[in-house]
Amino acid sequence: MLRLKAYHLLLAGTVSGLVLTSFQPAFAQQAAETELKPVVVEGSQAGAAEDGSGVGAVKGVVAKKSRTGAKTATELKEIPQSVSVVGREQMDLQSPQKIDEALRYVPGVNPSTYGTDADTDWIFVRGFQADQAGVFLDGLSFYQTGFGTFLMDPFLLERIEVVKGPSSSLYGGGNPGGFLDYVSKRPGERHRSVETGINSFGNGYIAADIGDALSDGLSYRVNGKLSGGGWETDQSKDLRSALAPSFKWQPDEATSLTILGSLSRTDLVHTSSGFLPYFGTVKPSQDGHFIPRDLFYGEKDIEEYDRTQALIGYEFSHSFDNDWTVRQNLRYGSVSLEEDGMYGSGNWMTGSFAGTTLPRFRFAHDTTVNTFTVDNQIEGSVETGALAHTLLLGLDYRYYKIDETQHFGGGTGIDIFNPVYGAAQAAPALWMDYETTLHQVGIYAQDQIRFGDGWLATLNGRYDFVSTEHDNIKDGVLTKGHDGAFSGRAGLAYDFANGLTPYLSYSTSFSPTTTTNGAGTLLKPETAQQWEAGVKYAPDWFDGLFTASVFDLTKQNVAARDPKNPLLTAAIGEVNVKGVELGVQANLVNGFKIIGGVAYLDAEVTKATSTMAAGMTPVQIPDLTASLWLDYTVESGALEGLGGGAGVRYVGKSFADNLNTLEVPGATVVDAALRYKRDNWNVSLNVANLFDKDYVASCQGITSCGYGAGRTFTLKAQVNW
Repeated sequence: MLRLKAYHLLLAGTVSGLVLTSFQPAFAQQAAETELKPVVVEGSQAGAAEDGSGVGAVKGVVAKKSRTGAKTATELKEIPQSVSVVGREQMDLQSPQKIDEALRYVPGVNPSTYGTDADTDWIFVRGFQADQAGVFLDGLSFYQTGFGTFLMDPFLLERIEVVKGPSSSLYGGGNPGGFLDYVSKRPGERHRSVETGINSFGNGYIAADIGDALSDGLSYRVNGKLSGGGWETDQSKDLRSALAPSFKWQPDEATSLTILGSLSRTDLVHTSSGFLPYFGTVKPSQDGHFIPRDLFYGEKDIEEYDRTQALIGYEFSHSFDNDWTVRQNLRYGSVSLEEDGMYGSGNWMTGSFAGTTLPRFRFAHDTTVNTFTVDNQIEGSVETGALAHTLLLGLDYRYYKIDETQHFGGGTGIDIFNPVYGAAQAAPALWMDYETTLHQVGIYAQDQIRFGDGWLATLNGRYDFVSTEHDNIKDGVLTKGHDGAFSGRAGLAYDFANGLTPYLSYSTSFSPTTTTNGAGTLLKPETAQQWEAGVKYAPDWFDGLFTASVFDLTKQNVAARDPKNPLLTAAIGEVNVKGVELGVQANLVNGFKIIGGVAYLDAEVTKATSTMAAGMTPVQIPDLTASLWLDYTVESGALEGLGGGAGVRYVGKSFADNLNTLEVPGATVVDAALRYKRDNWNVSLNVANLFDKDYVASCQGITSCGYGAGRTFTLKAQVNW
């Protein structure tokens, strides 16, 4: 603990030092009576950020270009898949403190499925869990399994992109429902920003964003944040720190090298309002009781969550005189995480438990993860008769290693209305001890073909070679596997002169697994196929992007209990999801902005197992999600700078069991914001769940439900110079 506190003090000093250092040149210039001429810089503070690839990214709340959906600088409307972007300004307007909170207004995304959970971003895209194999940072995979997860603070990001549907043809293994790409803040322009804030649970922070262009093509940027305090559940607290320096060297227009790094630490006492029984949250227990949403069901004397995360990498690009460009993106990452704590358990309608006592168990793990990822690309343009080609060829490599021990044991119960802490808890026994290593090499190609007046065809192909080794140290079983598969995408679009672009696409995915069936055999890789048709509209008479799509997505080899042996797991299930999505992001006239979306999902188990009945809907998949955020800022007059926004979010009903006998009702939540900007100062107040709606976000099963986050006020102030 002393070492941890010293580390956080060092980070706090670093953040403060950034602030003082950034003011120092101004003081020196004043002392020397140096006259400074005004300089106008258009950057992210003006709403014209970059995505790190030189592509003008987000203006206001509307993105027009991206590299994520095609790995080339492509208009969003020309990508033959649905892509949603949450930019820096939208994050500033809505003040999310976690990644999943930033995705509340993205169509087709269901975030925070376990409610308030400080150590995990729970995210589903098109009905499939994306927070494991569906997370990327700057185009490179954050492949993660079990508890070996990476966490990023939204303050360190310029934008979040969500590409929906299978994308293995460009990125290799990933979630078939879609993936998230976090885009880091980058150097290149002048940045001088400090902000501080606190929420209604007493959790406060101070953060700084300092950067500038230097001589000889050099520039830098450093982001730092220190936060800590209470959470929604009683007695919960955390202490976090993050530092993300970046440097860019651009000796000429053709060459660029950007170094990106980050270091973060997290120390917390259990903050989850999830992993609770269905009877006691969605419905009353057999004695008619509901578990309080703010119940702390842990034990402070044993609670431990100690995380260290480090990332370092670079992005290099060089363009030749013939307009061909080579790029190499590389990153090394590591996570060290120790956790120990109590969890709720049991089903209060079985008769085994009565009264107001919640059964508990104790779980602990010690996890270490090391990853290395490199992506090599060459891009260029050629013409063959009437066809204009943008070609992309690539070779990438992914290394992932997790070393984990897990301990599991019983625990004493706790009274939900009168909790008494301090009872002795038996040490948990060793449950798992394993080491898993994955190597994945992918060769891919893409051809974006333009022809006629507005036709665009997109063709992708990729082949992956995967080698996996799972060492079950506890049982002395070593399992090895080798897989390979082709994945592809074919899309056709027509770009009308009025900004309307209809499209049709077919895409497939291949995702290797590191999970065994418990009998020495690795599960089969997941595969998926999707048909998608849609239309995107980017009008030329105002700044906006409207999207509509329909899709049919099928995922094979879904892991479930083996019907031949219920004690083992097998990749034999199949799930089909059909859906419709509508989305809008627009910067309207006179300071108005609008963000919204609707998604309807029809999910069905199409291949049955002993625990997945054919014709049923999988758990945690709401049939309907919808959101709408309206924002307005006074642009002139006596009230210039005064603004605010209001949003409404709806999550439809879902099921808590595989036989669909237990339903989780839908819920509507209202958010609001009020802010004032004067000169270079900004002050804002955000309220999530304004009317304090008490609801259950979802249930993974009858013993694992999560309350949705309650009303949270966040007050923050920011100064830019």
